This record gives sequence, C-alpha cells and structure tokens, in this order.
Amino acid sequence: MYALISAFLCSLVASLFIIRYQSVHQHITGDLDLSGPQKFHLSSVPRIGGLSIYLALWIASFVRYIQDANSGLLLMAITACGSFAFLIGFAEDLSKRVGVLTRLIGTAISGGLAGYFLNAWISHISLWGIDSLLAIPAISILFTCIAIAGLSNAYNIIDGFNGLASMVGIITLLAIASVAFRVGDIAILIAALMMVGAIGGFFIWNYPRGLIFLGDGGAYLIGFWIGVLSILIVARNGQVSPWFALLVNAYPIFETLFSIWRRKVHQGKNPGMPDGAHFHTLIYRRIMRWALANSSVSDSFGNTPNENANAKTSPYLWVLSSFAVLPAVLFWQYTYALQGFALLFCVTYVWIYRSIVKFQTPNWLK
Repeated sequence: MYALISAFLCSLVASLFIIRYQSVHQHITGDLDLSGPQKFHLSSVPRIGGLSIYLALWIASFVRYIQDANSGLLLMAITACGSFAFLIGFAEDLSKRVGVLTRLIGTAISGGLAGYFLNAWISHISLWGIDSLLAIPAISILFTCIAIAGLSNAYNIIDGFNGLASMVGIITLLAIASVAFRVGDIAILIAALMMVGAIGGFFIWNYPRGLIFLGDGGAYLIGFWIGVLSILIVARNGQVSPWFALLVNAYPIFETLFSIWRRKVHQGKNPGMPDGAHFHTLIYRRIMRWALANSSVSDSFGNTPNENANAKTSPYLWVLSSFAVLPAVLFWQYTYALQGFALLFCVTYVWIYRSIVKFQTPNWLK
C-alpha cells in the first residue's frame, strides 16, 4: 500500500505543479493544435501528464526498495525498461515532430529490454501452430517486442477523451492485481497497484475537466507497463491462461486492429494517420454531442455542453472495456472460456460500431 499511496501523492502533486505553472511552459508543452480530427478541447492544455506518472513510478519504486529490496528492484527495472517508450513519446509531446514509425520502434525497444532483463517473453498463447513458432527464440523475441509496442500504441489511440485511457488502464491493472493476489504473486500485485496509484493522481486533474493530458509519453508508459505485467503474470504463473492477458486487454487491442483494417482495407488510407472514426469518436459525435445539442447552459464547473459531452463519452468506453475485463477475471484459468468471451467481445464491438455508423444506435446506449 505504501507504493500505491506514494505513487498517488507524487503524481497528484506533480500534475498540480504542471497545471499551476502552465503559463510558463505551455508554449512548449501545450496542445496548441485545436483543429485535428481527434481534437475536442477548446483551449491549450498541457500534454505532459505522463511526466507526473513517470516521476511517481520512480519515487514509489524507491519507497518500495526501502521496504523490500527484491520487489523494489523489480519495480525499478520495469520503470527503467519503460523509460525508452516514455521518452520517445515525451519527445513527441514537446516537439510534435517524432514520426509514428520512430515511436513504434522506441516502444519495441522498451519491450525488448523488458524481455531481456525481466525474462518477459511471450512463449505460448495456447493456439495450435502458433505455439510451435513461439518456441523459436527469435520469433518469441520479435513477437514480444511487437506485442508490447502494439499495446503501447493502442493506449495512445484510445487516449481521445478526458479520463478514457487512464481509467481503462486502472480497470485493467486492478484485474491483473486481482489475479496476482489469487496466485500469490505479490511482486506483480504491487507493480499493478503502484501504477494504479500513479494514474490515479493524474486522473483527478484529467477527469472530468481535462486540465492536463496524458500525452504520447503517458499513454505509451501505461500501455508498456500493462503489457509487461500481462506477460509476466502468465510467464511466472503457469496456472494463468495466456488468454487472460489477451482478454483483459481486448478493448485497446481490438480497437487498434479494427482501426488498421478500417483505414487500410476498407478506406484505402494510411493506417498511421489519425482520423475521426474511432469508436470513442463516434460515441461523442453521434450520441453525447447530439444529446446535449439543445443545451447552451454551462454546468457548475463552467464547462460548456461540448466539454460535458467530452467527459460523458468516456464512461461508455469504460463499460465496454469491462465487458472483456470482467470475464477475464472470472475465468482466468480457463482458456476455452476466455477464447469464447474474446470472440463474443469482438462480435459485440463490431455490432455496436456498425449500428452507430448506420444511425441505428441501440436504445440502451442513448
């Protein structure tokens, strides 16, 4: 608990300082571009919230090291390995000039470092034929690096509204912590809860008013951390099905794969370019913004209807994510059940997405 509390307090205070003194640094750290397809804020907002989380992880790791050297060193090692992913994203937050491919390579390098120093390699996924390939070290290494880079990028993709990516991360980490507790893996439990605390300190300022953003650095760091813990809990505990790791991350993974298919195959566009057709964007444009379209009154915080729509969009996706996370926690040992729920999640996602696109949104979503 000391690691969680120290991470929370550090992130909370660091985020407050970034917000309080944004007038000093906003020309470098502010998200000044308000015209992009995924831009819904109305004024410049600091996009370096990931720095708060990164600092919190180091401080909390040191606190844990004082209590227990072994688990403290593990936390420091994970943070160190994730530094490359954070820094490449942080560079983009400051310069806005780091290409997508460069950032993917950076996160893949962090994945490789985690695999090497933490033995966090994906050796099997309980699929006939694939497991034989993963038994080849070179393929296992490549697959692990791609998987961690992909999940890191997936969290950056879903980071479109206040509190969306950060709460999805918290939900996922709590699920990992729950299973780690059941199997007695205290190190993974502490690592998961520490990141929950670090995200929580940032979340208070990010949701609902959006006073600070995660930025690429924060999104990559959260995705990396969850990716590594998802691999480690399976690698260190044979009773945990690898499909637990897949299902608990189903929403960001499938959002990314579906976006690549939609852009490349269906639209014939570059899959690396941002667009306004993500699931969360459709929820905002065709449900929340329409629901508040007739309102011109600001709330008690001074938020306009569009800003309220931004905040009210995220809970829809938190619930969607929970559709996968809950069965993952309940059936973490049973591969066939997890595979069935993974298929059900994908079908449900596509059905809801298609319904919204065709203006046939289910009544229970309105």
